[in-house]
Amino acid sequence: MNPIKLIIADDHELFRNGLIELLKKYEDVTVVKSVSDGQEFMNAIQEHPNIDIVLLDITMPHMDGFEVLNEMKDSGTKIKPIIISMHTEGNYIAKCAKSGAYGYLLKNTDQEELIKVIRIVYQGKKYFSPSITEKMINFMSDQNVSENLLSKKEKEVLGHIAEGLTTKEIAAQLFVSSRTIETHRANVLKKLEVKNTAELIKKATQLNLI
Repeated sequence: MNPIKLIIADDHELFRNGLIELLKKYEDVTVVKSVSDGQEFMNAIQEHPNIDIVLLDITMPHMDGFEVLNEMKDSGTKIKPIIISMHTEGNYIAKCAKSGAYGYLLKNTDQEELIKVIRIVYQGKKYFSPSITEKMINFMSDQNVSENLLSKKEKEVLGHIAEGLTTKEIAAQLFVSSRTIETHRANVLKKLEVKNTAELIKKATQLNLI
């Protein structure tokens, strides 16, 4: 049986080297190459077109994991990406899944889960652990709720607040009175159940409203 051929793409050399040493224990896996950014990875698959899997970090210089996923999707490559990241936010997970990731692992995952996911993905199946799936579903549920939460005008005001504009500046942009903007702002705070601008920006970001 041919070994599973993979590339590791991560900008932390110590982490890459740790993965290489760990995977040496398994006879059915061969690390063909390790690279430090997305551009290096795209170059590497030109040299090694028969790679089966890439263990892909999201946050990398020159070309990040999202850009790599999109490039891979456009190129029609058969290489199956498994994200291995420290990001636990549901929006990251959902975005990766939508962009073609076959799996999503956190960097603190144990080696049993890592090798299990590699073997499952090699067979052409997708695998997201129950905890990762829950985070993704929770995000998508919140996003669906948030889409109808604010009126069009409230979303517009929220966008300007996020840009750092004052009430007077927003009023001037939207050709309404400052009192109207204050009313919209108060309604947005109430609907998102927050008390101030800092909390508002944080919650709106979590709900993908800005």
